[in-house]
Amino acid sequence: MTDRPRPPRPQHVMEVVERSQLSPSLVRLVVGGPGFSTFPTPPSIDAYVKIVFAKPELGLEPPYDLAHLRETLPREDIPVTRTYTVREVDETAGTLTLDFVVHGDEGLAAPWARDAQPGDPIVFMGPGGTYSPDPTADWHLLAGDLSALPAVGAALEALPADARGYAFLVVDEDGDRIDLTAPAGVEIVWAVGSEGGAATDLLATTMQSRTWPDGRVHVFAHGERESIKRVRALLKEREVPRDQISISGYWAYGRNEDRFQSEKREPVGKID
Repeated sequence: MTDRPRPPRPQHVMEVVERSQLSPSLVRLVVGGPGFSTFPTPPSIDAYVKIVFAKPELGLEPPYDLAHLRETLPREDIPVTRTYTVREVDETAGTLTLDFVVHGDEGLAAPWARDAQPGDPIVFMGPGGTYSPDPTADWHLLAGDLSALPAVGAALEALPADARGYAFLVVDEDGDRIDLTAPAGVEIVWAVGSEGGAATDLLATTMQSRTWPDGRVHVFAHGERESIKRVRALLKEREVPRDQISISGYWAYGRNEDRFQSEKREPVGKID
């Protein structure tokens, strides 16, 4: 029996329709165009796409034959991917909304989003995702940092009108607290001073500032890896069953994206 190679994932070629600055650290891009017709309905509320970045100087035309390019290009010239949550899909307008955390010139996707203009092309694969709020849960707990804010915002809007719970969000500065729509029974709790991800105890500490309600909770907790490990430890203390938790690190303080992805296969990258 031989292993069959996985078929290439479809790529969706769209363009930037609109760019706006949500806060000092957040840029929002609305993308669409004829390529929207190939984008399937997302499977979950935390839907994500993998944006493909190719060096402009290579003159490559999307969609890219990534398998061929991996065989023919030097390693440093192979297109790379970056994962971003879909904040909203507007089927009527034929657009997707993507939010980017932008801090200066760091990274690849953030500077691109900072400088993006209407008409700029964007290529991505997806959508993926696994989490949607459980309508049968007694209450909901959402937790994360700026990287998780798009998914948390989408989850809050998807909760039943009578939902109860908390959304705990940590940000670097007060200006990054943006307006979110949530059911009346869900309190949004902000904590300022995450120090660009270095304050790894802040999220779990903030979660302990509120009373833990009775009943079965459904959890969504994502963000900086070490911060989320502390959240996971707190959930274990509260004896929350693993099947009631959606949890992962979206990034890691002091790591670039490539190093962070490679560490997912190492003990340091595991969140059980």
